[in-house]
Amino acid sequence: MSPSPPLSGRTAIVTGASSGIGRAIALELGRAGAHVFLSGRSREPMDATAKQIEQAGGRAGVVVADLRDEGQVQDLVAEAVRETGRLDVMVNNAGLSHPAGIVDGSPGEWREMLELNVLSLLVGCQAAVRAMRACGAEGHIVNVSSIAAQRRDSGVYGATKHAVNCISATLRTELEEDSIRVVNVMPGAIATNFARNFDPEFVKGFAKMSGVGEDVEVTRGEKLPDDVIEALQPKMKQLLGNAEDVAKAVLYAVTQPIEVNVAEIVVRPPKQLNL
Repeated sequence: MSPSPPLSGRTAIVTGASSGIGRAIALELGRAGAHVFLSGRSREPMDATAKQIEQAGGRAGVVVADLRDEGQVQDLVAEAVRETGRLDVMVNNAGLSHPAGIVDGSPGEWREMLELNVLSLLVGCQAAVRAMRACGAEGHIVNVSSIAAQRRDSGVYGATKHAVNCISATLRTELEEDSIRVVNVMPGAIATNFARNFDPEFVKGFAKMSGVGEDVEVTRGEKLPDDVIEALQPKMKQLLGNAEDVAKAVLYAVTQPIEVNVAEIVVRPPKQLNL
């Protein structure tokens, strides 16, 4: 008899799961046996990912939400618990970057980053702790930060990720007597649509430099086609990491015995871009 998948019988939530790192994490946790709830603003790609998980024998649900709304984050956790009776893994992955400097930046864009990268994550942590305590889970809260948090001059986006690191460390201390572990994951430059709010000429030049996407039209705020992203990473693997590698790191952390606290993981390519 083959052994059960390592996350069989467990419930996981992944925010920002419509693409990139969040999508890769959802697939990895689903393949490991978890009942995965994917959340984000774009239903169609999440439905496609949920279908992949189910075709591989797993279970998945999709919850469309604006994660900047604290009530919708709380409702997401409540929905997962209502359907499965528990919560074991909470992956706070949703985030965005507006790369303008402070002098020329937009307060509205700063607010978006603070609301999604920091406040949404805080609410997700709090709701997850309460749900895990209620069901007696040996749980894991995974906060996706960035190596931008390792630099002092990484701008407003970096400041939000410094905040994530501080929140993770503080929560880890608060939960030392609980059967809940806090994992802080800091990806480097990963081949995703993370840079969709960057200067279009920068993104287009980067695609051309790799030898793909010569005719790609780039509009600020819009995603690059999946085939361009998939072709880009193998050609630029010295500079761009793979989202699946981040997902594997998350799976490693959440499948350790509860007495093992994998506090921080950095996943980055051999050469680092300071984006």
